[in-house]
Amino acid sequence: MTETALKPGFYRPTPVKEGDDRFVGLAHELGTEFAPRAAQHDRDNTFVAENFQRLREAGYLRLAVPKELGGLGASMRQVCYAQAELAKHCASTALAVNMHLYLVLATTYRWRKGVTAAEGLLRRVAAEGTVLMTSGGSDWTYPTGTARKVEGGWQVSGRKTFCSQAPLAGVLVTSARYEDPQEGTVVLALSVPTDSTGLRVVETWDTLGMRGTASHDVELEGVFVSEDRVLGRRPWGRLDPVLRSALVHFSPPASAVYWGVAAAARDEAVREVLGRRLGDGRPLAQEALVQRLVGLMEHKLKAAWWSLLGALDELGPDYQPDDRAVSLVQAAKRTVVTEAVEVVDLALQAVGGASYFKRSPLEQAYRDVRAGEYHPMTPEVTLLYLGRLALGQPADTP
Repeated sequence: MTETALKPGFYRPTPVKEGDDRFVGLAHELGTEFAPRAAQHDRDNTFVAENFQRLREAGYLRLAVPKELGGLGASMRQVCYAQAELAKHCASTALAVNMHLYLVLATTYRWRKGVTAAEGLLRRVAAEGTVLMTSGGSDWTYPTGTARKVEGGWQVSGRKTFCSQAPLAGVLVTSARYEDPQEGTVVLALSVPTDSTGLRVVETWDTLGMRGTASHDVELEGVFVSEDRVLGRRPWGRLDPVLRSALVHFSPPASAVYWGVAAAARDEAVREVLGRRLGDGRPLAQEALVQRLVGLMEHKLKAAWWSLLGALDELGPDYQPDDRAVSLVQAAKRTVVTEAVEVVDLALQAVGGASYFKRSPLEQAYRDVRAGEYHPMTPEVTLLYLGRLALGQPADTP
């Protein structure tokens, strides 16, 4: 679908490389179907379960799985374009599936680097539509949960937060602390089937925005994790290659989601402005202040998207999950997230008091977009990280 085929006022980033928008049509088709349900899920605080069924049926869950393994073979850049489009229609669906997609991207990276053990998981995603869930929100440098060595594997206990799509995920990618007799405290990265004995979802998700993601807590009570499900070991309290890889593959598509929320707010504001008149009969679109507000939205959306594309271009196809890579994607995410918040606020200003009613899509966008400021690294921590790198200071500690 081309930009000229869309209704007037509809905002979409223009592809700058061949194939950028290859999956945008699929995201648009699905998003158009999801949009009528988005407000109801927000009001009822219910999971977008039926949307995930459609994502599975349409192949969107295997978007980033390599073609060789049965997927659609989308690059991270193509995932960003698709996610920005999907988020314009249902932000909760886009954010929830993003937690699955970034894990697929990270697993694909490991597979392309020769980690053959990653192949099985990718094939299950492609063939069975397995949904991957992460507890990354509670598993940063000091993860919750403990692991105890037992015969054939590990016994894991702990409570994890911010586990999006918890009601239907098939695998939990998580971490636990282990007191190694020789090394001291280390962190185990684990892949845990959600049907494991001792694993249960605790419905805690009742939030300001992104209410349809069902990012509940997951509790593990003595869950057995076999040795072959240990994805790696990493140091306690350090931003190591495993966490860097998570940031590199999470930040760009997550940024795209919040950009999509802001773009949808811009579209709604333009629609409202074009359809209204002032008290003297003149079109609201002729009001200079409104023109400036819309122009500022245009500027911020364009600059934010260019920041994301610039980071991906500089990252290149043969990247390593090092400080340079993390600094690129984190700087871009900070720009996109902070600008997205401002764009939504500008959209409310342009529309005026009508946007204050809960029936306005802008009211939900105002709440949803603010979730972007809580993902690691937060905007302020990003500045601290970038400053440490620039000054030659250690940047691998919290």
